[in-house]
Amino acid sequence: MGIPLRQQIRVGSYIMKQHLKGNKRYPLVLMLEPLYRCNLACAGCGKIDYPDDILNQRLSFEDCVKSIDECGAPGVVIAGGEPLLHKELPQIVEAALARKKLTIVCTNALLLMKKIDQYKPNPYFSWSIHLDGDQEMHDKSVCQDGVYDKAFEAIKLAKSKGFRTQINCTLFNDADPERTAKFFDKMTEIGLDGITVSPGYAYERAPNQQHFLNRDKTKTLFRKLLSYNKGAEKGKKWSFTQSDLFMSFLAGNETYACSPWSMPARTVFGWQKPCYLLGEGYVQTFKELMEDTAWDTYGVGNYEKCADCMVHCGFEGTAVMDSVKHPLKALTVAMKGPKVEGAMAKDIPLDHARPAQFVFSKHVEAAMARIKAEKANKENLQPVDAAE
Repeated sequence: MGIPLRQQIRVGSYIMKQHLKGNKRYPLVLMLEPLYRCNLACAGCGKIDYPDDILNQRLSFEDCVKSIDECGAPGVVIAGGEPLLHKELPQIVEAALARKKLTIVCTNALLLMKKIDQYKPNPYFSWSIHLDGDQEMHDKSVCQDGVYDKAFEAIKLAKSKGFRTQINCTLFNDADPERTAKFFDKMTEIGLDGITVSPGYAYERAPNQQHFLNRDKTKTLFRKLLSYNKGAEKGKKWSFTQSDLFMSFLAGNETYACSPWSMPARTVFGWQKPCYLLGEGYVQTFKELMEDTAWDTYGVGNYEKCADCMVHCGFEGTAVMDSVKHPLKALTVAMKGPKVEGAMAKDIPLDHARPAQFVFSKHVEAAMARIKAEKANKENLQPVDAAE
């Protein structure tokens, strides 16, 4: 496993405390997005086509620290947009680490070689570098040539400076299992600390909607991919940063409902309802998010938009909780790896899912109105030149 023992103990202890308190819904990881601005324009991203006034918004250092404390999750993943564009990111990371949060910065690495000396290695800190496959695969995914080479050099630099370094890899419906396996082999050979892998899920605002996976294709893809990780002479050679039961779920061996509250998202709009992937409302406090979100109306089988989703921000939390409840099952999968042959687990029926509502544009309109009002108010407060 690519999950350090320190992290396993800390998260496990946190989960047990929540169970003893009788809490059914609690966060495991805060998904902190202090900005949407990015220096890439990937076709599968749902954030880079916001109006400039929104792309220019930033959560302040104070906003970020308040969100970390308010949420209380043991882990903090800082994403975006491209977080290295945020001038206060070093201070945000330092504040999270001072609170002993397991802190991960997700980056496309284009700025990492320039800015890496603003950070110090820490056992609680990891770089997660975006790589969706080998050079051709990744550059195609991010719609720009040369990005893979820069990311690869950044990985080597980060490792040479003593940073824990992993990659995050999103697989779309054109992913080739054998080719992806060779890519994972290469990443393992260079001493990478872990791989986070996820099926591509259709962001509502993404310009390219044709290359996302559905659930059947996801399970087939991951069964084929994980079959390359079962060589008897090498055993389990890849280190994933996700739980073994989540990987088993991707391979079609578990029937899980999602736990969107386990990875709440804090963005420039506020706390995002219901999850990191769907923006169907925003509130100003974490307490409002947990208490006012109609959780039971979302998820596979409940909501049409969720029908194809198998992404870690919804299902990793479920898998982790299942590991705590059924340690022997988790241990068996950890030792043998996920099953890649035979019948798959029965999936959740979709017959009674409520129809999709397309409401995200309302939030953009509301944000634009707020920004416009703030600008007008600021202009009205400007002192009048005495000469006028």
